[in-house]
Amino acid sequence: MIVILFRKIITASIAGSLFAILLGIIRPSPFGEPITSLSNYLFSVVSITLIYLMYSFPVIFIYGTLTSIISDKLGAVVSTKLENDRYEHIISGVFHLLFGLVLLYVSLGASILFFITDRILLKNKNNYRLSHAMKSLAIPITVWLICMGIVYIENIFF
Repeated sequence: MIVILFRKIITASIAGSLFAILLGIIRPSPFGEPITSLSNYLFSVVSITLIYLMYSFPVIFIYGTLTSIISDKLGAVVSTKLENDRYEHIISGVFHLLFGLVLLYVSLGASILFFITDRILLKNKNNYRLSHAMKSLAIPITVWLICMGIVYIENIFF
């Protein structure tokens, strides 16, 4: 059980960071300001990625980790009742989608990204330890520091 938690923490670190970056690329201007140039677009992406990361990562980390563990356990129980292990991933995916419907499209995208990332890590069958989970937390911190550095440099020189 504890190994599953470590894998879920690693998954949350990767999926939360990717989600903030992808959402920043897709919706760089959530309040409708016009984007007039490529440099304006890129700066908007970097700036809003900070905000998306700041607000979405804790939710993905806590809610996503807990609901993913629940989804996997429910998938295992249902597939055992059906006496077919092939259904475990499908049922777990359905529960990920159901838990991801909390905020409709935005959270649904995060849950799909979380599920895909978790399945990739599960396929590797690596024995994840606490040290791996703690090191994975450097991913969102690094993304945040890089974006802050870009915003800082942009404000100094431009």
